[in-house]
Amino acid sequence: MPHLDEVDRKKTALRRSLLAWFRRHARDLPWRRTKDPYCVWLSEIMLQQTRVETVIPYYERFTAAFPTVHDLAAATGDEVLKLWEGLGYYSRARNLHTAAKIVVEQFDGRFPEDAQALQQLPGLGRYSAGAVASIAFGQPVPVLDGNVRRVLTRVFAIGRQADDPELTKALWFLAERLVAPRTPGNFNQALMELGALVCAPETPDCDHCPLRRHCDAHRRGLQSELPLRKGKKSIPHFEVVAAALEHDGRYLFAKRPTTAMLGGLWELPGGKVKAGEPHPQALRRELVEKLGVELEVGDLAATVVHRYTHFYITLYVYRGSLQAGTPEAREHDELKWLSPGEIGQYALPTSTRKALARIVGAV
Repeated sequence: MPHLDEVDRKKTALRRSLLAWFRRHARDLPWRRTKDPYCVWLSEIMLQQTRVETVIPYYERFTAAFPTVHDLAAATGDEVLKLWEGLGYYSRARNLHTAAKIVVEQFDGRFPEDAQALQQLPGLGRYSAGAVASIAFGQPVPVLDGNVRRVLTRVFAIGRQADDPELTKALWFLAERLVAPRTPGNFNQALMELGALVCAPETPDCDHCPLRRHCDAHRRGLQSELPLRKGKKSIPHFEVVAAALEHDGRYLFAKRPTTAMLGGLWELPGGKVKAGEPHPQALRRELVEKLGVELEVGDLAATVVHRYTHFYITLYVYRGSLQAGTPEAREHDELKWLSPGEIGQYALPTSTRKALARIVGAV
């Protein structure tokens, strides 16, 4: 780990080089055109584990629909999730909505300026709170996302596994020690920008890096080896079955529990297939357990393969008809019969939307 004296010797040069580079090379991103804490907060939540190019259209649609935190707080949960649809990690949207209500109800629509106070809002950890506090309010607090971790690990040539808690502790210390007190927002954004554009994971562009002269990893030829990474694990695969139940031109949809993965989204009822279980048997079992109905399973209507962060699924959607019982929301928050024209008003998992496109056309 780097010594304090070494950090202090480097920090002035690091700040100057990095800020000068950022002034010349910073991307023109919509949330960088304002210091409105609402917009800064919204962008930081959307950018969590998501690429900038993906976020931009979502951010623009979101701010058009909800220009202020008051507008967001007044929206319904379904309206928020519909605009978030496809961006993934849906707990971010639910926390965003809850936090907006707290800001309006408890803070009269004004965001707390202190990073510690910001962390009391749902969905804001130390990194996100630091980003909002430094960028929107000029507070000299650090940030530590994946890009910053990579830059600092290389600059100080720290040879520890990326998931080592001691490495995380050391990197927070470095980020806090290095943050520029007069321009903390620009400095933090510059660190993140450098990691995104130059200090890339696999092929760092050292020839165009403003910190090359100060980088211990580059000096030792270790820039492609750091941060140290564990070997990749195999990605689990699950088979999932669902029923396209039609009645009078409407299809039955179930709203996933708020606390579950993809919480608040509407899906065709079904669930995971157990090992060695035939699909029709699995689907009948799932509908008995979750809806309290008996099902006659029909033809396979659609098959969709979809990748999540840590696993992937193959979704098999079968046509079906109810044989006994009335559907009850035993494990879901709500049930609805929706016509093809109504389906598009609700937020759906991507796999469900792809399957429906093959069953009822674009939704």
